[in-house]
Amino acid sequence: MTMTSGYRSMESVNISVNNNKNNVDNHHYLRLETLQTDWDKTTENTELVPHKRFFKRLISFFCGDETNVDPNGPRYKRRRLGTFAGVFAPIALSQFGNNMFLRLGFVVGQSGLLEAVAQLILAYIILVLTVLSICAISTNGAVEGGGAYYMISRALGPEFGGSIGFLFFVANILACALYVSGFVEGVIQNFGPGGTFIDKDGGLPDGTQWWKYLYSSIVLFICLVVCIIGGAMFARTSAFILLIVIICLLSLIISMFAMNHEIDVKIPFTNKEVWTNKTEDSANFTGKYTALRAKTFSQNLYDNYTVDYITGDTMNFATVFAILFSSVTGILNGANMSGELKDPSKSIPKGTLSAVAFTFGSYFIVFVLIGGSCTRYLLINDYVFLQRINGWPPFVVMGIFAATLSAALGNLIGASRILEALGIDELFWVFLKPATITTKGGNPYVAVLISWFLVQLVLLIGSLNAIAPVTSVFFLLSYASVNLACLALELASAPNFRPTFQYFTWYTCTLALIGCLVMCFLISAIYTSVALFLMLLLVIMLHFRSLPMSWGSISQALIFHQVRKYLLMLDQRKSHVKYWRPQILLMVAHPRHCCQLMDFINDIKKSGLYVIGHVKLGKLGDHDIDPVTEVQSHWLSLIDHLKIKAFAEVTLANTVSEGLHHLVWLSGIGGMKPNTVCMGFFDSSVPIDTLATTKLRRRKFLAWQKATINFDKIEHFFEGPRSSGEQKQVTSLEYVGMIRDILKMGKNVALFRHFSTLDKNEIFDSNVSSYIDVWPVNLFRPETGSFFDNTCLFLLQLACILNMVPGWKSKTTLRVFLCVNARTDNTIQREQKLDMFLRQLRIIAKIQIVSWDHLQEYLASPNLDFDYDGSHMCDYNRVPEEFVKAMNELIIANSSHTAVSFFYLPKPPTDPADSARYLSDLDLLTKNLKPSVLVHGLHPVTSTTL
Repeated sequence: MTMTSGYRSMESVNISVNNNKNNVDNHHYLRLETLQTDWDKTTENTELVPHKRFFKRLISFFCGDETNVDPNGPRYKRRRLGTFAGVFAPIALSQFGNNMFLRLGFVVGQSGLLEAVAQLILAYIILVLTVLSICAISTNGAVEGGGAYYMISRALGPEFGGSIGFLFFVANILACALYVSGFVEGVIQNFGPGGTFIDKDGGLPDGTQWWKYLYSSIVLFICLVVCIIGGAMFARTSAFILLIVIICLLSLIISMFAMNHEIDVKIPFTNKEVWTNKTEDSANFTGKYTALRAKTFSQNLYDNYTVDYITGDTMNFATVFAILFSSVTGILNGANMSGELKDPSKSIPKGTLSAVAFTFGSYFIVFVLIGGSCTRYLLINDYVFLQRINGWPPFVVMGIFAATLSAALGNLIGASRILEALGIDELFWVFLKPATITTKGGNPYVAVLISWFLVQLVLLIGSLNAIAPVTSVFFLLSYASVNLACLALELASAPNFRPTFQYFTWYTCTLALIGCLVMCFLISAIYTSVALFLMLLLVIMLHFRSLPMSWGSISQALIFHQVRKYLLMLDQRKSHVKYWRPQILLMVAHPRHCCQLMDFINDIKKSGLYVIGHVKLGKLGDHDIDPVTEVQSHWLSLIDHLKIKAFAEVTLANTVSEGLHHLVWLSGIGGMKPNTVCMGFFDSSVPIDTLATTKLRRRKFLAWQKATINFDKIEHFFEGPRSSGEQKQVTSLEYVGMIRDILKMGKNVALFRHFSTLDKNEIFDSNVSSYIDVWPVNLFRPETGSFFDNTCLFLLQLACILNMVPGWKSKTTLRVFLCVNARTDNTIQREQKLDMFLRQLRIIAKIQIVSWDHLQEYLASPNLDFDYDGSHMCDYNRVPEEFVKAMNELIIANSSHTAVSFFYLPKPPTDPADSARYLSDLDLLTKNLKPSVLVHGLHPVTSTTL
């Protein structure tokens, strides 16, 4: 009764999920379906007798449960493999591969038992440390198809993930060719002319390499057929083949203990190094199996590197290690099957660790038995000697064929799954789109065919030992990438990195990463350099590629972690004028009016903080959601389009003045707070749409299409230019009040005018040098022309920074104006003093002397307030309008080749009644000029000391 009611309850939950599945993520829907299937199995099993339940569970463990199928997508239909069939068997078979029955004697014979065991331990230390990283990543979330590529790409981001995924795909292609070559080598050694089971003049023909290529193609075609049928067929094949390999391995171990007498093992005729120019009648070359003897053991302890009779190359530690390591690289074969596993996060750690432990124990035992029972001459001259000393020789032949064939199958199907995942992610445009085509059951048969074709090409290399080094290098780089991904996740300290597998630290990741890279260069510096260059090339290409997805990049988490740490260390109380730099807040009302200005300020920030601030008028209560959040992404898109290095800050306020206060107080963080506030000039000119002129600016390579789309979105979002009759958001009185408030808040002020006319391309492309002009004098207090204050120094500093920027530096000259009264001033002395002062500041500039004698007549009024001691130099003084007009004409007369001019901005008058006249005088002073900057500085910004 209880079981039935429970079943109905779960059934109702499943119906509810089915009715709402369109609103649920595919993965979550699959998990709920899996829960339903597990519940069904539980209720069904209550009706089974014990022995039937046992066999059902046994079959499910070995071959997976085929009832766990999501009917809504082919990619989920193939999730049916368990831990043993999906992970343990492929990894164990791949790690046995060529080594167990074909190359163990070669390794012990060349390296000696001590070095062979050391190489084995070194290889497995790298493997185990990498496995810990794999287990950590695979238990930190749902793992989809693509295995290692999926894990790396989702951790390191698409740039590194795509490049490393491609390398891992190549590694699997090479490994498949390696194991097929091993299979064919076993066939030739046993069934070729002079083989173990064939007379010298009989057997399969192998007179040329093309015969071997034909045999390899036949074997590879068999693998193709199995992989085309699908992952379930591969799993069943792997489980059956592993059983055969284990039986063959046990027969080998038992035979070495059972056969306790010496055996003469004839060196096969396939060994051309021994049998060259020799006949069977004239010579008889044999090696000895001595049974387990202490003398044999001691003779095989140390290395004796010699010629490999297949390739004719002399061996050394690196080449022997490469051959050993290339055959134990299958630790990711289980992860490659992640798309077919019922529970990848559970199966990958359990199956991988179990398989690694099992294969290491097997290798170690056989190493010791071989080293204690076979002479070195036999080990280095007969790679198939094991079948001669086995109780029933066909067992070893079966083991060779089973291990190499299954390993080839694992790498072929692994390569196809990686290729399919790359195609699904669309990292390489549409070139890999065909690889995503699957059967109704979800098998990517086109990816299998592509992988099969590439293995066919690699087989043209021929020899197993020739393919092994490059295979090892590519796998080691793939393992290094897995460790790098895990290390980055650990160091980033992201709260969502919570793997259920806890047996790893950043120490293990670092050791594995270093070990992989060192062994790469030890095996082959050339192959490693080529692989790294290829990976770097792909990273750069994918970086400039307009990627169609966002997985979250670990680089952002690492940057955040480091930036936070260094921001805490950046103590504004320790700041010094020697290291001052502009940290700018630019107030922008209509971005389409001031794109040129935003770009110009990007040039004068000198690697300092640059914040673009905008005030959105309104109240939060008038909106359903925060309007600031809605527009933030559009401002960031505009910044990306303009190619400037800035942050965007938007606030909501009742008035622009109030919003300015918010932004000045709250922009930046820690020691990175704005020290200068920039605004456009308040005038009656008709705004110009400067955004349209930026459409044809420089764009990222390979990103033209997305750049155009983004520009269209930006253009659509931001309103067009304000019409001439449209009312501004602030009045002139409010504008002057904002200047006054900024100074009251302790920030420097800069007002920018006429920057819509600035054309940097015209300046940079011109054959005539332009000037950056500085007028370091308060033109409303001309009597203070011989004094310098903080504002004058700030003017020089900004102009000097601009002149240091590439482009500006080569096409402009800094020019400082010295205004003199020829009748009363010592012109030469003042010029020398200014020149010495500029030298002390390390500012290279041309001094331009300007006489303003003719302007003195406008200053003859006794009502003017003169400041002859410079104590009020920074204040605004109301001068006759004629003087301002004449000063404007003087500036225009000296600005024919000017690019930008910097002027002294006096403080606004304290009496609001004078604000209109203050703004009117500034407007009159800068009327019809080239792009102009009015600056007022409060703090020292230059230093003459070391």
